[in-house]
Amino acid sequence: MQAPALKELLESRIPACEFIVKGDDGRHFEVIAIGEVFATLPSPVKKQQLVFSALSEEFASDQLHAMALKTYTPEQWVKVKDLQVL
Repeated sequence: MQAPALKELLESRIPACEFIVKGDDGRHFEVIAIGEVFATLPSPVKKQQLVFSALSEEFASDQLHAMALKTYTPEQWVKVKDLQVL
């Protein structure tokens, strides 16, 4: 799977979020997820579980091997986006 395909898949499964996806080996990715939904989740673990659960089939079938994930609300993203290095 390539980064654009993963981005499209994530956006189809979690339509309330925007995703920035980087990765060039087809199995290891860096993902930034931005969405208001993260404001309603009580912990960083719950935020990550939301995104990882959307990809459970791809991880189970080994289409994806690893994903570094950061989650932000739109307000948080405005504050940190210039500090991000991908």
